[in-house]
Amino acid sequence: MRYTLRQLEIFLATAHHENLSKAAESLAMSQSAASGALKELEQQFEIQLFDRVGKRLKLNDFGRVLQPRAEELIERARELESTLGRHMEGGPIKVGATLSIGNYLAVPLIARYMDENPGSRITLEVANTAAVSQKVLRYDLDMGLIEGEVNHPDLDIRAWRDDELVVFCSPRHPLAKRGTLVDRDLREARWILREAGSGTRQAFDRAMHDLLPELRIMLELQHTEAIKRAVEGDMGLGCLSRVTLVDAFAQGRLVPLAVPQRNLSRSFYLILHRQKYRSAAMRKWLQLLRSDPASLAPPAKPL
Repeated sequence: MRYTLRQLEIFLATAHHENLSKAAESLAMSQSAASGALKELEQQFEIQLFDRVGKRLKLNDFGRVLQPRAEELIERARELESTLGRHMEGGPIKVGATLSIGNYLAVPLIARYMDENPGSRITLEVANTAAVSQKVLRYDLDMGLIEGEVNHPDLDIRAWRDDELVVFCSPRHPLAKRGTLVDRDLREARWILREAGSGTRQAFDRAMHDLLPELRIMLELQHTEAIKRAVEGDMGLGCLSRVTLVDAFAQGRLVPLAVPQRNLSRSFYLILHRQKYRSAAMRKWLQLLRSDPASLAPPAKPL
């Protein structure tokens, strides 16, 4: 065999960091050793894998073709290593989730997965829909659970479970006693919303599309808890996923407001890179998602 797994690891790390010194550091090796191994790989097959753009190393067309195949080979090698070490039941997984899912739904699923697969390693990264999608596309994450809708030819996108947004206010707000809002109320209210790029904001903008130029958006925040605290402080109305508001409604800290003329329903989605190798650990996680009691009926393409 004319290449080594270490060479492929260096290639993948360089593709991830777009910098050879950072790639070497992530693999606990010297830059000169990493550079030599990568150069040897290219010379052995008379190929070039990267283009230099300023101080960054960007994958060229051939490098992009090689990346998913190298990822699969390394994943299979890790599975073999796990089998040899008799730890096949729990392999490592890197999951990304948007804020509502990561803070309110993902942790119980992770706990169940680790209980069913002792010794397993699972990493959860929480970010907005745009960030999670980009990390899945770059192979930084094995899969993502997102709130927003994305469309990319390299992503396998599958409906996971239903959700809905809820407009809410503090118990002291003048609209709290009304309970049901009309469009005039929406125009006159001050709003505390999630930032652009989040799935929650995407769903809100879609529901309010014809009113958006007239809405008084006072604050855009990246965290659901910050929005809830701002609304509790009578700074305006909020609109978040119902799953993030259950406790606040039950405790009377916030009050739900009906907006019957607006469609605030949406779906949560599972996303995977189409060329990503489905390791044994990933297949176990996908099976767990499919067995989640709150998930949607199985989609046309099974998980």
